[in-house]
Amino acid sequence: MSPIAANSPPVGIGFYTVPEAARLLRIPPLNIRRWLGGYTYRHDGEVVEMPPLWQPQLPAYDGHIELGFRDLIELRIVKSFLDAGLKLVTIRACLEYARECAEDDRPFSTRRFRTDGRTIFLDSIQRSGDGELLDLKKRQYVIKQVIDRTFKDLDLSDEIVSRWRPFNGKQSIVIDPQRAFGQPIATQYGVPTVTLADAVEAEGSIQRVGHLYDVPVSVVIDAVNFENSLRST
Repeated sequence: MSPIAANSPPVGIGFYTVPEAARLLRIPPLNIRRWLGGYTYRHDGEVVEMPPLWQPQLPAYDGHIELGFRDLIELRIVKSFLDAGLKLVTIRACLEYARECAEDDRPFSTRRFRTDGRTIFLDSIQRSGDGELLDLKKRQYVIKQVIDRTFKDLDLSDEIVSRWRPFNGKQSIVIDPQRAFGQPIATQYGVPTVTLADAVEAEGSIQRVGHLYDVPVSVVIDAVNFENSLRST
C-alpha cells in the first residue's frame, strides 16, 4: 500500500481536522483538543490528569487529533449540555454510564440516548452520589429540552445518528459521512457548500453559479447563508 493510500481517511466514517470540526460546531479548537486529547491541571498543589472523554474514531496523524462523523455529533451534544449550564464533570459521569446503557462507546449519538437520555442522566447522577450533582434533578426539563433540540436536525439509521442537517434543520444541506467524507454538501446535488459559496463570491452572481453547477438558486442561497453563518462565529 502506498503512503498516500495508507493515510487516506476510510470511506463512510467522515473525516475532520480539529479546526474543521471547531468551525462546524462553532467552538474553540482548544476545547476539542482538551476534551479528546486530555489535559492536566493543578488542585491544592497536586497535578490532576484528566483523560479524554473518548478515543476518536480515527487515529491521530503526525500528533494531530483527527475525528470521524460520530465524534462530531458527540461533541455537538457535549457542547449543547455545556451551553445549558451543565458541568463537564457531570457530562463525563453521564457519558460513562450511558456507554453501559447503550452498549456503545459513543452513546450520545444513539437512538437509545435520544429516547432515554434524561433517565440516563439522572441515573448516572444518583449512582455518583455527588451532592452537588443531585441539584440536576431539579433541571430534568432542561436536560430533556437539550436532547430534543439537539436531535431535531439529526437523522438516525440502524440505531445511530447517520446524518446531520446543519442549516436550521433544512433538507437542502446535509453532513453525511457516506458522502464527500462528511463535508457539508447540497443534499440532492452533492456539491460542497463551500464550493458554491466561493463560486458566488468569485462570479458575483448566484444565478450564474446555479447554472454552472446545475443547482437551484434556492439551494445556492442556502449554501451561501450557511457558510456565512460559520464565518460569522
